[in-house]
Amino acid sequence: MEQKRTLIHNVIVVNEGTANLGYVLTQGEFIATTGAGDPDPSMMEGAEVIDGGGRLLLPGVIDTHVHFRDPGLTHKADMATESRAAVAGGVTSFIDMPNTKPPTVNRRALADKLKRASEVSLANYGFFIGATADNLEELKATDYTKCAGVKLFMGSSTGGMLVDSLTVMERIMAEVPALMAVHAEDEALLRANREAVVSRYGEELEMEFHPVIRNHQVCMKASQRAVETARKMNHRLHLLHVSTADELQLLEPGAPEGKLITAETCPQYLAFSDEQYSMLGARIKCNPAIKRPADRDALREAVKDGRIDTIATDHAPHLLEEKRGTALTAVSGMPLIQFSLTLMLQMVEEGLFDIRDVVTKMCHNPAIIYGIDRRGFIRPGYYADLVMVDNDCEPYTITDAWALSRCGWTPLSGLTVNNKVDFTMVNGESAYRFGVLFSSVRGKALRFTPKE
Repeated sequence: MEQKRTLIHNVIVVNEGTANLGYVLTQGEFIATTGAGDPDPSMMEGAEVIDGGGRLLLPGVIDTHVHFRDPGLTHKADMATESRAAVAGGVTSFIDMPNTKPPTVNRRALADKLKRASEVSLANYGFFIGATADNLEELKATDYTKCAGVKLFMGSSTGGMLVDSLTVMERIMAEVPALMAVHAEDEALLRANREAVVSRYGEELEMEFHPVIRNHQVCMKASQRAVETARKMNHRLHLLHVSTADELQLLEPGAPEGKLITAETCPQYLAFSDEQYSMLGARIKCNPAIKRPADRDALREAVKDGRIDTIATDHAPHLLEEKRGTALTAVSGMPLIQFSLTLMLQMVEEGLFDIRDVVTKMCHNPAIIYGIDRRGFIRPGYYADLVMVDNDCEPYTITDAWALSRCGWTPLSGLTVNNKVDFTMVNGESAYRFGVLFSSVRGKALRFTPKE
């Protein structure tokens, strides 16, 4: 059977540090040819031809930090709904976290998630296995070509996954041949801060107290401990959702290749500061907390110089009714996957980033750090995961009505932007095209090269 061919031309191809007018020819699941300028007319024969009209063509975004709530919390999201939101936002691959119900802390739960994703996900998919105080044997037996790595929570989590013992962390690093991704908040200090604030101000706390309880010290103490342990054990560590300027002193600038310690931040830490709590309240409540303008600005600089290696969303949908309450009672987390690329490109428009940096942090480096097979770049022989963006459209305002996540809202409601995702291709198939989702498309399981 002859494989489908698609020629996308008259586009600004942003890839591997360049942004030039060019074209991409796909055949079946893969990229067949790329080139600068105009394609030879012979390439159009027998191919679907898409004239990009000068739009941007990027590698599909790889979001390596999502919570799709499936299984067990599907009243607010599941793999079907959230993968639809993903491809509508130019995200062609995701890696889901283990704090579901039941938690993904053994091979059976991991296999169940892989099966579920194969049935319903429009995007490509991968999963972490979660560390607990007593599942070392399961972690050792896991096939890390089919699993992104070990997720370890140093701050409070669900499903018994709090690991605040250095001994347990060291044993995992010593015996498990996989990258360790860490949520670094110090649990003891967090609890002490909460008790001190409540004893002084009571429990009816405004949202501005959230970064007071989950403050800089909570993050820095845990991150420093994780980094020191990883260096001692000579084990690959990826610090998740870095939110403070303080933690940046633990990180090295430059490309991720050869680094023992790499780091992620999220669009919310680059776009917001604690000055927005009074207006947006629990809509921007997340863990770690969004902190000061100085932290936001330092993180922006770290994206540019390579101390921050990846940008992922920590997409964490909750129903709006679950977001009501105080700094203590409103749940933490926000849905961002549908608009993460749009938000980052808007910051490019405002002069805060170069578009090549955005592609490096959201597409190239996730593939490098997690060893993802043939994704994250526009290269012949790689999977045809592509996103076309109109970077100069008529300005429009994002509202909750745009949200495709089951939770039905976005923290970016009210933001006016002038870019939009027009076309998303997953493994050579149209998954989203000018507002239309192709729900019959199915992503593939990501394959990984384990990072010891």
